[in-house]
Amino acid sequence: QVDLVESGGGSVQAGGSLTLSCAASGNTYDTSVAWFRQAPGMQREWVACVYTETGNTYVADPVKGRFTISHEVAKKTVNLQMNNVRPTDSAMYYCAARIGACFYTVDYYPTWGQGTQVTVTS
Repeated sequence: QVDLVESGGGSVQAGGSLTLSCAASGNTYDTSVAWFRQAPGMQREWVACVYTETGNTYVADPVKGRFTISHEVAKKTVNLQMNNVRPTDSAMYYCAARIGACFYTVDYYPTWGQGTQVTVTS
């Protein structure tokens, strides 16, 4: 069983940067940790994922080139570095975990954090 706690959200101006962190506790062996986001009235959207077993990372097209996901092994923390943010990046950001490789849909992730709000102002 893995527990997840997100941090790092807040308000940032368009073009700025923000780093979100997801701290995992428990057994993280053979685990994928993903970031999703959900804006009001919208479906939850996959943003990025890292498979801790191999270090492979995946980033969704809308944020590719601006967002980077990384895994700090010793701290059991997955970070989402958000650069050149846009107002359309405003959402509640959630990290989620599953056993095995990354998947891109909500249903494959049984474990979720409580979320952290990101607001991008123009």
